Amino acid sequence: MNKKLYVGNLSSETSDAQLEELFGKAGKVESVRVMRDTDTGRGRGFAFVEMASQQDAQNAVSMFNQYPLHGRSLTVNEARPQVERKSGGYRPGGRGRW
Repeated sequence: MNKKLYVGNLSSETSDAQLEELFGKAGKVESVRVMRDTDTGRGRGFAFVEMASQQDAQNAVSMFNQYPLHGRSLTVNEARPQVERKSGGYRPGGRGRW
């Protein structure tokens, strides 16, 4: 298992510090990044948490998948590698900005 976890279904009020404290119960947390809207600064509903070891990551998935936080059930699983995206340009049939 990868040490980096995807955490979804977050409330927009959830902070990095809150997730770090919560996931710290499963093991050592190396980093937390709540994804935010660049214009408003509000949380986008998901985050990435990197644990110190694969075992800590597995513990976190077991403990916190479907865990209630701020009235929502968290989705916690192994983060998938980011897919490379092409930027800009024309997309036939799409809604490009031209």
